[in-house]
Amino acid sequence: MNTPAPRAARVTPISGFPEYLPAERIVEQYFLDVIRETFELHGYPSIETRAVEPVDRLLGKGGDADKEVYGVTRLAADEDEDAGEVEFGLHFDLTVPFARYVLENAGRLSFPFRRYQIQKVWRGERPQEGRYREFTQADIDVVDVGELSSHYEAEIPLVMAEIFAKLPIGRMTIQVNNRKIPEGFYRGIGIDDITGTLRIVDKLDKVGPEKVQGMLEEAGCTSEQAEQCLALAAIRTDDLGFVEQVRALGVEHPTLDEGLEALSRVIRTGMENAPGALVADLKIARGLDYYTGTVYETQLEGYESWGSFCSGGRYDALASDGRTTYPGVGISIGVSRLLGLLLGKGLLTASRSTPACVLVAVNDEEGRPESTRIATALRSRGVPCEVAPKPAKFGKQIRYAERRGIPYVWFPGAGEDGGDQVKDIRSGEQVDARPDVWQPPAEDLRPQILRREG
Repeated sequence: MNTPAPRAARVTPISGFPEYLPAERIVEQYFLDVIRETFELHGYPSIETRAVEPVDRLLGKGGDADKEVYGVTRLAADEDEDAGEVEFGLHFDLTVPFARYVLENAGRLSFPFRRYQIQKVWRGERPQEGRYREFTQADIDVVDVGELSSHYEAEIPLVMAEIFAKLPIGRMTIQVNNRKIPEGFYRGIGIDDITGTLRIVDKLDKVGPEKVQGMLEEAGCTSEQAEQCLALAAIRTDDLGFVEQVRALGVEHPTLDEGLEALSRVIRTGMENAPGALVADLKIARGLDYYTGTVYETQLEGYESWGSFCSGGRYDALASDGRTTYPGVGISIGVSRLLGLLLGKGLLTASRSTPACVLVAVNDEEGRPESTRIATALRSRGVPCEVAPKPAKFGKQIRYAERRGIPYVWFPGAGEDGGDQVKDIRSGEQVDARPDVWQPPAEDLRPQILRREG
């Protein structure tokens, strides 16, 4: 009796956990390299924190964190372990673990302490376009002991402006506000629930001014107060003109004065060092309650409906051990969110799906050592290459290179004098070449990142 072969298990993707094809991964690595190199140009050293934190720490910050945290448990718990109790969770951002890292290592760090992190984070939210359950973030922060100089609030967005100028993504605008402006303004018009009002105003881009006004009135604001909140949020300038526009609303409060002065410093620094990259946008609120000063969000010009890809702000009490407080300011790029939309819309691609610039042909298996020797010589000079997998007809070896986008095929012993030749398979040009001196054009050496207009 024949036993039927077991059916293969069906492989299905898990939503919210992006995986890239080789050409897409080349784009991602290019972005990460630009980000990392720019962070280091500005003097930020790298750290990496563990993937898990105690659940009580994760739930202590970040608003609706209890809805987002993935708990970590062992499938085979010991008898003395409570199977229903979850001690650790995967971090949902890099700010909370960084605050813990600072507290644990304060005695070994030099302050003001700056760092960058590029790591995976996890959030238990509904997957949708641009939002994932597992994704990569790239953060920078500066933290000091007791008091942090305000000039860092102006300098941190310049790092991001430099990164966006290097990436082939079009114009990215960094929108800046200071939490003291709406706080002082709201107090000046008689609103006491500052946090609740900020969270409602933060929904402007999602639901529009009419619904926000209704929500403000439902929360206890008068119609006039709601209109004034919307008038403040409508102010946006790429220079210092926002100060006069706020003053024209006729509201006075010392906290408002502090916020206007602080935001002026940030915008002035941007005007001098990254013209056009920063705008004062007074609707930016950042709903998280630990922000206390400058706040940042970003938009990609022409794709404003995608929302923000880079955000952050100043926090004065996120890290504290009860005796010492460590204020800081930070900003984060949602790398996977940005790439997911750019790649998903076909706006970016790589010129080839492999780093190899040259395919070294194989005449026959006896000649493979010679092909390997040539490849080794090319690699020693920084030319990425691979050796053909089979000694097939040269036409098939060329098609193998074409399918991967490899621009050159190297033919050992193909020259009239027994030397080698290399062929540009795009133009058909074939010339004599030696592996110890031949060099491809710079644009062919590495895959190029190509931008397509949407």
